[in-house]
Amino acid sequence: MSKKKKLGLGQGILTACMAAYAIICLLPMLLIVVVSFSSDASINSKGFSFFPTEWSLKAWEYVGGYGKQLIVSYGVTIFITVVGTVLGLLVMSMFAYTLSRKCFELRKHLAILMLITMLFSGGQLSTYLVETGMYGMKDSIWALILPGISAMHIIILRTYIQSNVPDALIESAKIDGAGEYRTFWQIVFPMMKPSLASVGFMKAIAIWNDWNKAYLYITSPNKTPLQLLLIRVEKNIDYLIQNQSDIPASEYAEMMKTLPQESGRMAILLTALGPIMIAYPFFQKYFVKGMTMGAVKG
Repeated sequence: MSKKKKLGLGQGILTACMAAYAIICLLPMLLIVVVSFSSDASINSKGFSFFPTEWSLKAWEYVGGYGKQLIVSYGVTIFITVVGTVLGLLVMSMFAYTLSRKCFELRKHLAILMLITMLFSGGQLSTYLVETGMYGMKDSIWALILPGISAMHIIILRTYIQSNVPDALIESAKIDGAGEYRTFWQIVFPMMKPSLASVGFMKAIAIWNDWNKAYLYITSPNKTPLQLLLIRVEKNIDYLIQNQSDIPASEYAEMMKTLPQESGRMAILLTALGPIMIAYPFFQKYFVKGMTMGAVKG
């Protein structure tokens, strides 16, 4: 039996400090959960508190009241996140492999073109005109998927290949008769798993949290992603609160009985963050390894 190593005084203090820091980081999320189950009367009297005077499911009932549309929006968001991440990883990993090959004559020219995209942008208006006019992606689900390649992610993947895939391994594959495609898919791509997991997780979060593209391009309810739906729910709450004078007093009082304010916002936030929080622990080890081993070296 292996003996357990005892922690020294310094390691014990460091462990305690890190545990305390982790708890401090978790407290805001715990507060959001508690507030989402608190009544508005409790929030108005005590503010945001871990120990509300009254519990309530009004916020979750209000968000859940969107029913079918909420399920559809979840499905749309999951679809664009999965497809957008997979397509992005395929394109970026192949581009990164091309840039990592020193024998490729156009390598420097492609690297310059890639870096230009990091410094200059056509702007939102020109992007909108091109994608809706030239490509006809107005109210198309592909408008949320296709324009999503990051130069920084390509640099991370390229550096990972250069640092962790030996040139001798690639040369031996060529000696055995493997072409570039076979070398990439059977040798390089399987060795890129840590970097692909870290970059893929960052890209998935970016797609999941993006509502601006949907706001610009999507008009159909059956193509509305979750983030845009939740933005509209919050705006509905703000509109009713700010336009009290335009609504009859009796009708407004009846609305406010079922309309959550701060608790509703917290429920909306948890609805959007929940799946990402659940998925993160499964990607954490790959995320750390991929970012450290694929980091740009000075």
